[in-house]
Amino acid sequence: VLSGCGVYDGTEIHEASAILVHLSRGGAEVQMYAPDVPQMHVIDHSKGQPAEAESRNVLVESARIARGKIASLAKLTTADHDAVIFPGGFGAAKNLSTFAVDGKDCKVNREVERVLKDFHKAGKPIGLCCISPVLAAKVLSGAEVTVGHEEEEGGKWPYAGTAGAIKELGGKHCVKEALFSLTASYEAHVDTKNKVVTTPAFMCETELHNIFDGIGAMVKNVLKLTGK
Repeated sequence: VLSGCGVYDGTEIHEASAILVHLSRGGAEVQMYAPDVPQMHVIDHSKGQPAEAESRNVLVESARIARGKIASLAKLTTADHDAVIFPGGFGAAKNLSTFAVDGKDCKVNREVERVLKDFHKAGKPIGLCCISPVLAAKVLSGAEVTVGHEEEEGGKWPYAGTAGAIKELGGKHCVKEALFSLTASYEAHVDTKNKVVTTPAFMCETELHNIFDGIGAMVKNVLKLTGK
């Protein structure tokens, strides 16, 4: 499920690409979706500033990542899929929810909420990375998720405050590493009860290959939970 195209106002492109590569390697068939709604705003990524008087549609922008093969999120049903995965990027906090503005008092897009609840009720796994675990924390009360560490640690975890917000949303935060051993193994947290799998990704200031491998751990566990 995508939220636009570009880290500051949509889907984090590297995360989406990594997910797709790992799903392909795992032999999964993939269909991409996005809500057919306006973006909260448009960011000029060369300046990191809002582009005034410009508007874009989340579905239309997400189609860039999907190479045109995308459908409205309203068409996503549990009957047709074994699992659902949400990449991160500020779009998850701006377009799929209002978390970027409202924090613990945020609202979740109604189709996103429906999808999360439907997959949870069906006992089908849900994967989320980077900032997107806040969606599960808000919608699935008591869900265990990770966004990495709970302290900034000199800038290594610049968004560590999100962990506190997750607790305020009703979720349980579990501290995980981006890199946890010299053998370059990466952590994803698996909430086996709720079948929710999360990994920090770009919540950590680390090398791109670390993020790629961490997303791989998330995808691998999601596929494992499908039982296929």
